Amino acid sequence: MSKNPIKSLETFKNSHPDRDYEVEMECPEFTCLCPKTGQPDFAEIEIRYIPDKLCVELKSLKLYLWSYRNEGAFHEKVINDILDDLVEVSSPRWMEVIGDFNVRGGIHTTVSASYQDPKIKTKKKK
Repeated sequence: MSKNPIKSLETFKNSHPDRDYEVEMECPEFTCLCPKTGQPDFAEIEIRYIPDKLCVELKSLKLYLWSYRNEGAFHEKVINDILDDLVEVSSPRWMEVIGDFNVRGGIHTTVSASYQDPKIKTKKKK
C-alpha cells in the first residue's frame, strides 16, 4: 500500500444499501497551495454523504487529500474537484464537501458544494 499522496480513490460495497444513513468524515489538517503566492493554505475539510451501493475507503481518501499539498488551486476549485472526484467514484445518493479555510490576508473563507442524485428521492435535511 502506498504511503505517498495519490489521486486515486477506492471504495467498498455498502453493507446496508437499503437504508439511508449519513457518513461524515473530517480532515482537520488539509493543505493546498495558493496559486498566486505558492504559500500553503490550511483548511478543515468535512465530507458528508448518504451512500448508495458504495462507500469511500478512508485510507485512499487520506492519500487523495494529501495530494493537494503539492497543487496550487483556488479554494472554490479544490472543493468542487474533491466533490466531483468523490461522486464519480462512489455514486452517492447525496454528498456535500465543505472547506473551512484558515484566515489569509484578513479574510476567512468557507466553500461548500453538494450533489444530489437526480434519480433517487433522498430527503436530506440541512
